[in-house]
Amino acid sequence: MARLGRGVAVAALVAGAATPAGVGRVLAHSGGLRGAAPESLSVPVWLFLATGGGVIGASFLLASFVTDRAFVDRLDAWRGPRLPLGRLANAAGRLFGVAALAVALVSGLLAGSVTPLAPERNAATLIVWVGWWGVVVASTYLVGDTWRTVDPFRTVASVVPTLDRDYPASLGAWPAAVGVLGLVFLEVVTPMADDPQLLATVVAGYGVVAVAGWVVFGPAWFGTADPLARLAAAYGRIAPLTRTADGWRLRLPGTGATETAWVDGRDQAAFVVAVVYATTYDGFVGTGLWETVASSVVGWGVPPLGAYLALLAGGFGVFYGGLALSGRLARRTAATFLTPTALVRRFTPPLLAIAAGYHLAHTLGTTLTLLPTTLAVAVSPLSPPAAVPTLVVPGWFGAVGITSVLGGHLLAVWIAHTIAYDTFPDRLQAVRSQYGVTVVMVAYTMVALWIVTTPGGAPPFV
Repeated sequence: MARLGRGVAVAALVAGAATPAGVGRVLAHSGGLRGAAPESLSVPVWLFLATGGGVIGASFLLASFVTDRAFVDRLDAWRGPRLPLGRLANAAGRLFGVAALAVALVSGLLAGSVTPLAPERNAATLIVWVGWWGVVVASTYLVGDTWRTVDPFRTVASVVPTLDRDYPASLGAWPAAVGVLGLVFLEVVTPMADDPQLLATVVAGYGVVAVAGWVVFGPAWFGTADPLARLAAAYGRIAPLTRTADGWRLRLPGTGATETAWVDGRDQAAFVVAVVYATTYDGFVGTGLWETVASSVVGWGVPPLGAYLALLAGGFGVFYGGLALSGRLARRTAATFLTPTALVRRFTPPLLAIAAGYHLAHTLGTTLTLLPTTLAVAVSPLSPPAAVPTLVVPGWFGAVGITSVLGGHLLAVWIAHTIAYDTFPDRLQAVRSQYGVTVVMVAYTMVALWIVTTPGGAPPFV
């Protein structure tokens, strides 16, 4: 039954992977931090990467000296005052989301006819790439799960009757995990950044799947299977604001990720790994190394699409395999009766901080560069001004990307430290349990830093 469930999940997500996250193929790889980063480092690359990895290792050693369990618990449990959020604010957010969706669909479908604008000036492209992928997604981990309020697909679905059938337990989070990987794959291999009409069609297709999921399963679809809703909810766990029944409440960043009960199976762990790997894959395909590898593979007779698919599946397997190996190492070093699978589930949530740091590094430059154009198009989507000033990202801005990556990894180290002390009664056992996941974090850090500091361009053959 589980195998059948996974098969259904794959089939459903192949049909539903048409999503706004796919936009920006050319923009993503020609702008942003990649363009702002220095063309070359003043120190050897190996030394720079080793230093970055060393920072994470050193932070683990420093965290290990924090052995006061009561102090760790107080930090994790601290909550600030509630911030009331009335019905009017929620209604305004929903209205804004639906209006943005409508403008994106109209502008995209009319592109080339009524609105013959360049793709980078089309409202559909800018709303999806800058507004959603750059601003809204970033707000989910910098502020809180804002997508739950502005999600237009959820708003539209909520007025449609539902059968409210039980969501199959065998599916779990597999649809969301496969969906996240499918989204980034579409972003890379399709021309949605150059074709607003295709983008609008894809967005509409995603909406159809989302509403259909609601009709069959009700709220469980957005709570478990919808890739975008689940992505925002996961990122929201490391945000400084958490949603409560009567508004928002302040907390220390990352403390929501220490609640590990929501990672109750391999599907949940696979989803988090998919979130981490998706942005890594998106950045790696624009590097010179991938161009060399892809050229060789295609030269052997492998179709380009097959090469990209193999990289997607193989890279995800390596990332997940590293996490699984860390669970085995943790069981050995901590001398615990907990199974490696149980340890993997506990130490998976910290990876969300890593994913958030890399997402910010990967998208912030492009978002800031295109923000003036986005605001101008928002005012007049069908006939924006002929000339809009563009923000110039200074050369030092590359340091922001590096800081984002390191900051995300440092937060992940502390989250793992808190989880270890919550899991093991013995202090030395708690420290030793983190050896494996720290090695994985160091590896992720070095890969992310290398991508962020490597000049890149459009992916080859697409």
